[in-house]
Amino acid sequence: MANELSEAQRVLLGTKNKKGQIYTDPNYLFNESPRTAAFYTGSEVIKEAIRRASVDVMIAYPITPQSEAAALIGELYAEGYVADYFRGESEFAVMSQCAGAAFGGARVFTTTAGPGTMRAMENFPMWTGARLPIQVIVTCRGINSPLSIQPDTLEIYFLLGTGMLVWHAETAQDFFDWILKGYIVAEQPDVHLPLALCCDGFFVTHTKDTVMLTPPDLCLPPYDPYRSPVPCMDMEVPPIRMMRDPFIMKSNYISYMAHASWQEEVRGACERSRKHIIPMLGGLIETENLDSEIIILASGTAVSQGREAIRLLDDEGIRVGLIKVKSLRPFPTEEIREATKNARHIIIPEFNVVGWLATEVKAILPDNHRVVSGPHVAGGMTMPAEVIVEEIHKTLGHHVATLAGRGS
Repeated sequence: MANELSEAQRVLLGTKNKKGQIYTDPNYLFNESPRTAAFYTGSEVIKEAIRRASVDVMIAYPITPQSEAAALIGELYAEGYVADYFRGESEFAVMSQCAGAAFGGARVFTTTAGPGTMRAMENFPMWTGARLPIQVIVTCRGINSPLSIQPDTLEIYFLLGTGMLVWHAETAQDFFDWILKGYIVAEQPDVHLPLALCCDGFFVTHTKDTVMLTPPDLCLPPYDPYRSPVPCMDMEVPPIRMMRDPFIMKSNYISYMAHASWQEEVRGACERSRKHIIPMLGGLIETENLDSEIIILASGTAVSQGREAIRLLDDEGIRVGLIKVKSLRPFPTEEIREATKNARHIIIPEFNVVGWLATEVKAILPDNHRVVSGPHVAGGMTMPAEVIVEEIHKTLGHHVATLAGRGS
């Protein structure tokens, strides 16, 4: 298993924290521990994951649709499951305060959405460059004017260039498992990067689903900050020493080269995360029916709509395959190339107008004329499975009657 614990973490296994939870080997927790069914909203599932995550600091600022999750984690703080919790004065302030807590060696968690993500954006490349394994839940919503609080995944497009790990959850079950697994991956010494765990707001956060939960008395081992590839700020390493090489400030050339090489190192760390993510998530992608000539490739809740479209098309005698993209950074380049090698048509439905996932896929396929960018819905509009079916019929040259009244 590529995901190793430090000696300091291993010696704590089997011991109890202040709440009586048992520090548990992640491999056992994820793969062998008993699970019980619960009927929860996605926000409630976030709370249950954090209950088991040994989080030191949660910093919150309310913005729909992540406000409920942030409030629920406040209840965990009151119950003693989170060591410290407070509200920042803005989304930008929250992400700056998260950095301060992580610099000091804390396991940090926060949530954001839409305009909040954009206001906080300056901090995300800083987290990455500082190698801070903070986890932020991004409950995607509209970011443009006119104002919309409904699901729209445009903000993921901006996150893809920050150097962070970026995963896109389809379901509340993904949320529960990936929050816990995300800390184990992000905190590996050869990774040590922040993780943006995204979902389509409301579709996941505010709807109820059956989720299989691990026992609440088992939790992750605490974070070991001394595994970081950069020094943790403690009494031996005060903040002023984070700029350890003042000579770079005396030479523009050296300064430029140091900055450029570090950006390359950060992206190299993202690529190195593959060997940790693959055993944790069961691969960067999930596939069905790859022998089909038509493949739906999607991430987030567009995957769920794709599954229903496949069922409808199967009733018509049209066989369609599916590729669920779990990790957007690192991007599953080779996996997608292999999975689509026999496909004549690759349909990519998205909850945004720009088609960032289709752009990513087109960039890695030499024969990208097969890629159909769409259908697209945005601003909170739903995507009925019939719209994906319609797109496939049009791609196949079939005459279709366009759905009427959509969005009314």
